[in-house]
Amino acid sequence: MTAHDDARRRAMASSTRKPGEDVTAEELSAFTKNLLEQMQGRFQTMSDAIITKIDDVQARIDELERSVHEIASEAGRNGSEEKK
Repeated sequence: MTAHDDARRRAMASSTRKPGEDVTAEELSAFTKNLLEQMQGRFQTMSDAIITKIDDVQARIDELERSVHEIASEAGRNGSEEKK
């Protein structure tokens, strides 16, 4: 089944057409526009979710870096106190 056949089937299913009647260019255009809008909405939702996860990971990395610096500073202070 081609994309055109699928679009035709869906357009027919959503209208009062009798089987075998042709779908008009306007109906195909409306179907295509609706499909593209749905795809754009899904893409935007996925994009937002990915950006949120990236922000979360960046916050974790920042916290990890702070912790490493604190440990390194503490180890440096302890090391210089032991040498005295």
